[in-house]
Amino acid sequence: MRFLGDKGITVKRKAREQKDTFLQPLAVGIVSAILVTLILVMGFLDIRRSETNLVGFLEDQALSTISVLQRLTEENLRSIISPPEKRPSGLKTASQEEAAYSKRWVLEAITDLCRKVDEQWRKGKVNDDYLKQFAAENNFWYLAVLDRNGNAVYQSGPLRTDMLEARELRMGGRKLTPLEIMEKIRAKHGIGFVVLQRKDNSGMVIVSLDKEGLIYWSLKVAVEKGIKKIGEGHGIVYMQIINDQKKILSSVGQPMHVLKNGDFNYKEILTGKIKIASKKVDSGNSKILDLAAPLFLDKKVVGIVRMGLDRGSMDKIIAENKQNIFVFMFLVVVIALLSMWLLYYDQNRHLSGIIEMERRLEKAERLSSLGQLAAGVAHEIRNPLNAISIAAQRLKKDFVPADSSKAEDFCNLSGIIRDEIRRLNGIIEEFLSFSKSRRLELRDFSVTEILQKIVSLIREEAQGRGIVIETKWLHSPAV
Repeated sequence: MRFLGDKGITVKRKAREQKDTFLQPLAVGIVSAILVTLILVMGFLDIRRSETNLVGFLEDQALSTISVLQRLTEENLRSIISPPEKRPSGLKTASQEEAAYSKRWVLEAITDLCRKVDEQWRKGKVNDDYLKQFAAENNFWYLAVLDRNGNAVYQSGPLRTDMLEARELRMGGRKLTPLEIMEKIRAKHGIGFVVLQRKDNSGMVIVSLDKEGLIYWSLKVAVEKGIKKIGEGHGIVYMQIINDQKKILSSVGQPMHVLKNGDFNYKEILTGKIKIASKKVDSGNSKILDLAAPLFLDKKVVGIVRMGLDRGSMDKIIAENKQNIFVFMFLVVVIALLSMWLLYYDQNRHLSGIIEMERRLEKAERLSSLGQLAAGVAHEIRNPLNAISIAAQRLKKDFVPADSSKAEDFCNLSGIIRDEIRRLNGIIEEFLSFSKSRRLELRDFSVTEILQKIVSLIREEAQGRGIVIETKWLHSPAV
């Protein structure tokens, strides 16, 4: 807008639109998103760390159990293979009793297998192939079923007669029976054997163990005794001990599957490079941490301990941690959104106040410009009014009509002109003091004088229309 006076005054202002908003809520949203992302990343890292710690705890628990098993196995193995001490007849120490008991364990375990073979023999399911496979699975040097005369009916393989001289294979002009040959091999080479004879003397089962087989069965029995002493429980779902030939020495529970080459790193575990390996296994409702660790005896790896631990408690803790993290993240998101909304609301409220203030300021500037315009206009009007006032005074003073009847009207009209000029000057003064409210000046004034002025102004027009105005004033005019 533009105002004119003594000088050109221009006021230009662009009002802020209500739609303008601050960018801080967007910044808060970005910061909140970054914060939530950081919390999410830290939460997942914390979950991974917790899971690693819990797995480490279970691995330590498994290693502790394995160390106990190793100690018990070593003790059992020493008692099995220890040579008998020479003591007076009828006197035995506790260690001798334990050693004898351990040796009976080995003997009973082999005897049980002989009974199994005999049972299959009675059912007619035994042949050379069956005995060969059975002997290989159980590390038997020789396995055979003999008739009542000691002759081999079925056997796992040819008897190693080459271990004896030709003259040792005959006695009294006849060939020795397999049982007699085994006795000579035992006496000459130290390869022992076990014979299980039927109660009706209709046959027998003979099992022979070489040094490797004896070590296998001694270790097998020692491990089984150790596992029984440890017992089940302690979160152990299953435990399986496998030797370096991948043969099961002992097991407790039902493992998910037999150890395979693809499970863990079989070779490195047997070399002792890996202390313990673990992986999660889910089977139906069972959640198990499957572990494998080397079994040491006399600082040598003799096999692998396969153990399954229940990880239900571990998964529960991890699930609770995940839930806590997600709840915390949800609360952070809610708080961030609430903060954004409050900030947005507060800023818009302040923005509305600023816009209203700018509007008032603009209005004040307009009024100020209008006041300047009024002052300029009043100044321009007052100059001609002064000239008119001076001219009216001179007319009244110097140009009064000679006719007395007209002189009175002339004086009244000139007085009216001066009064109106005075009133205009008052209005101009109010323009000059635009910011101030108009003042009411209360004073006594003659109504007769006002009426006389009105009559003087309209008398000529009334006479032109044939109207005669007569006045009659009281001596004391009304106020």
